Amino acid sequence: MTRPLVFAIPGDIETRSGGYGYDRRMLAELSGLGWDVTRLHLPGSFPAPGAADLNATAAALAAIPDRTPVLIDGLAFGAMPDIARAEAGRLRLVALVHHPLALEAGLSAAQREGLERSERAALGFAEAVVVTSPATASELVANWGVPAERLTVALPGTDPAPRAKGSGGAPLILAIGTLIPRKDHATLVAALTLLADHDWRCRIVGGLDADPATTAALRDQIAGSGLADRIELAGALPDVAPAYRRADIFALASRYEGYGMVFAEAMANGLPIVACRAGAVGDVVPESAGILVAPGDVAAFADALGRLIADPALRAEMAASSHAAGRKLPSWRQSAATLAAALEGVAR
Repeated sequence: MTRPLVFAIPGDIETRSGGYGYDRRMLAELSGLGWDVTRLHLPGSFPAPGAADLNATAAALAAIPDRTPVLIDGLAFGAMPDIARAEAGRLRLVALVHHPLALEAGLSAAQREGLERSERAALGFAEAVVVTSPATASELVANWGVPAERLTVALPGTDPAPRAKGSGGAPLILAIGTLIPRKDHATLVAALTLLADHDWRCRIVGGLDADPATTAALRDQIAGSGLADRIELAGALPDVAPAYRRADIFALASRYEGYGMVFAEAMANGLPIVACRAGAVGDVVPESAGILVAPGDVAAFADALGRLIADPALRAEMAASSHAAGRKLPSWRQSAATLAAALEGVAR
């Protein structure tokens, strides 16, 4: 017997990001675990919806039968406290928080305060809250007022992969992340500028349209560095697996990650990692698999990259440790089973 579930997701589910990738896989896996999942399309304006989109969202949730479990992606849930208040008790509301909205980089103080106030209020009406890392769970308990007993950590799954073969030439540094302030590709490029006398190439994979100002600034930075022939902005790719296989080092200077699926994927492919100790990154990447530095520390990021570029033996040692750690990560079916257990708790 299947159990009904509504999974409410804003915007285009095919968007190439970790959060949407998580949603896509959980939709499929939950169906395989006996849930009759209906995807509810919410407006793409979240987390900054206008009145019309909020009204449409309220109407869509009001049409769902009483006592139905409704899993709502945090990109929308945190921005709809009044709707959550209206439906609490009638529906079994479950919030899926990839990372708190107010911790996105590039926000003004007013935007950050507004999102924190909104999400704090909305989470108070969720019967359960699912997060994708222990770090986010700790953040919500400490700073968002969510009781620990209402939280479930359902890590993203990771598909097994063969060890990367590498570039076969100058070390190829791979970065994967949409060009937005939080991913901080500017720190990576600044670090590479300090390493201009080393032999390397860099490929940055990620959508170019999410924040045109950030993309334009990064293009200008690369042009000004004199390294445009060595740093490629590849844009979003339909399949990133070949990019991992041809890389020698994975480097991403994110200022915050609620989990960081690309780091897990890099480990599954056996890539040594250079990253920032921000959010959940330290939970995902063990010390044996990568070098973590403070967010925004260009000199430290350059030093870490330089060590891996110049020392093939260190690179090989960390690659082996990375692949071993990647093989221990949960599968998508295991992660979905954790999420399903949380949903079953509210469905009862």
